[in-house]
Amino acid sequence: MVFWFLFNLNRLFYDLQKMASVKGNMAQPQKSCNLATNTAKVQSSASSFKRWGRKYPFIRYGLPMISLTVFGAIGLGHLLQGSKDVAKVKDDQEWEIIETRKALSRTGPIDAYKPKKISLEEELKALEEKVDINNYDYKRIPRPNEGKSG
Repeated sequence: MVFWFLFNLNRLFYDLQKMASVKGNMAQPQKSCNLATNTAKVQSSASSFKRWGRKYPFIRYGLPMISLTVFGAIGLGHLLQGSKDVAKVKDDQEWEIIETRKALSRTGPIDAYKPKKISLEEELKALEEKVDINNYDYKRIPRPNEGKSG
């Protein structure tokens, strides 16, 4: 409705400028009369626009809803594309780091570290040597309320 009003107002000013340039210097009451008629035209067209909105409810309710949905989807698409671009750049940087490590491993420094393969049985034997499960002492764990006197 605001767009329609501004459009008619723009047309009104255009008509006023056109009449002023064509007629030249005319009396002031004539211009005010033309201004009054043009204002009446704008008001009548605005009321016809209101009637048009009531007569065709799709234009009043459906068109804004559909346009909001479409433009919202487009806007969200742009936002998601931006986040995808950022993630792609991050992945590319990580890939470059991996490739440089592979190149370094071919030359030597990273390839120098090789962990030995350890089986579970060997780990269990090493743990049994450290801890003697047959000799132990009972230690009482204090209860939460036991340390407080009250």
